Amino acid sequence: MLEVQGSPAETQAKYKKIIEYGNKLGYQTFLDVSPQLFDQLGIDYSDLKFFAEAGAAGIRLDQAFDGATEAMLSYNSYGLIIELNMSNNVDYLNNIISYQANTPFIYGCHNFYPQRGTALPYDFFIECSERFKKFGIHTAAFVSSQVGKIGPWNVEDGLPTLEQDRDLPIDVQAMHLFASGLIDDVIIGNAYASEEELKALSQVNRYQLMLHVDYVKQISDIEKTIVEKPQHFRRGDMNEIVIRSTMPRVTYKNIPNPLHDNSEEFQRGDVLIGNDNFGIYKNELQIVLKPHKEPRKNKIGRIAKDELFLLDFIKPWTKFKLTSK
Repeated sequence: MLEVQGSPAETQAKYKKIIEYGNKLGYQTFLDVSPQLFDQLGIDYSDLKFFAEAGAAGIRLDQAFDGATEAMLSYNSYGLIIELNMSNNVDYLNNIISYQANTPFIYGCHNFYPQRGTALPYDFFIECSERFKKFGIHTAAFVSSQVGKIGPWNVEDGLPTLEQDRDLPIDVQAMHLFASGLIDDVIIGNAYASEEELKALSQVNRYQLMLHVDYVKQISDIEKTIVEKPQHFRRGDMNEIVIRSTMPRVTYKNIPNPLHDNSEEFQRGDVLIGNDNFGIYKNELQIVLKPHKEPRKNKIGRIAKDELFLLDFIKPWTKFKLTSK
């Protein structure tokens, strides 16, 4: 967020020092600007030299211009990215595109929301994001550290884009955004994330869900292999009771799987594997969607509590991975 402090030259020097350090670490910096700020700095829309000389990768327009201006900015001679606010479900982008914008240099980024209860609901987030993705625009959204306390305002209840993600572990927030299929970049809104959080984020698979399983004590070696080794996908002819990953029953059909943990009523999120009494379905992996009882299946674990809602993203033919918690 660019703030004018002193003269334009003094402001540029301050931000240039910060941005240069970030550039050395491989970061890209986008400066949040408004129409009023252009006036304060005495900058003409036709020349973005001020921002290029500061070392920025682009500028973020938190407020709208008139469409024609944004389109013209996308042709700036410095190759700066023009980032737009995605968190409004209006025809803003359509208007810019209609002025023949240089779309490879147009990005979109959602807002973050410091005040609890004010971030986007998921359905609205989807509607806003789809407006950008239908044009192939590069997109971003925010996740919130659960330990970071530094933000831009004097109210800081976390800085997520999605309200339902505010209190979730940071890696689960990122998994949620990537699972939407509409977000390219995930940004941590508040500072500073812990080393543990950064490590967890680094292990997120952005291309497919990787859910964590809490194992039962009696799980066997073959069951661990069935959970962790295969590339799972949900069978195409889906049902409402379980998510079926059927290939393990073929791959491991000749390996015994004795009965255990098979008498209880299975609950949503339980991970099951067919046991020796299940005939052709022995060693098929299933994830429970609706409660049921079936003694021919062993419960081998349960999807981590914070990740249960992500089961809704596993559609027919969806690829996914499982790993131990």
